[in-house]
Amino acid sequence: MARFVFQLDGVLRQRKLAEEQKQRDLAVVEAEMTALEAQLRELDQSVQSTTADVRTNHLIGRLDLNFLAAHRRYIAATQRKALDLAERMAAVRVRLDAARKALAEAARERKIIEKLREKREAEWKAAQARKEMAALDEIGTRIGYESGLRQAAEEQAESIRKLAEQAS
Repeated sequence: MARFVFQLDGVLRQRKLAEEQKQRDLAVVEAEMTALEAQLRELDQSVQSTTADVRTNHLIGRLDLNFLAAHRRYIAATQRKALDLAERMAAVRVRLDAARKALAEAARERKIIEKLREKREAEWKAAQARKEMAALDEIGTRIGYESGLRQAAEEQAESIRKLAEQAS
């Protein structure tokens, strides 16, 4: 039996590979965003734990102003780091959006070729069915013609036999 051959299989493979590459690119950017979010959470947790430590251990009894000033400087430096992380995260979000759009575009382009493949395969199957039907019609016609010839020959032989019997 004939096999369907899609002329644009190479293009379809290339589109699938391009989509997979876009998925990998997106995963890299998402991993970068996850790492930045983890750093931000660590900074927040660090600030909360040091602030809790200051409240529980250093605000009782005699106050050490140098320690409190150092803690304030630490908090300010941590806030600057957090702002820096927030700026980096904003830049990564832009790249993340671009990567998502690129992936969506690659998926759309792949789907277009897949739809074309499905359409062409359906057309090919319909053509194959028409050819089969034509072949079956031809076979049926031949069988009918041969059956008609055989029946006519049998009738002719029967009529010759009857004539021969009447003549004898």
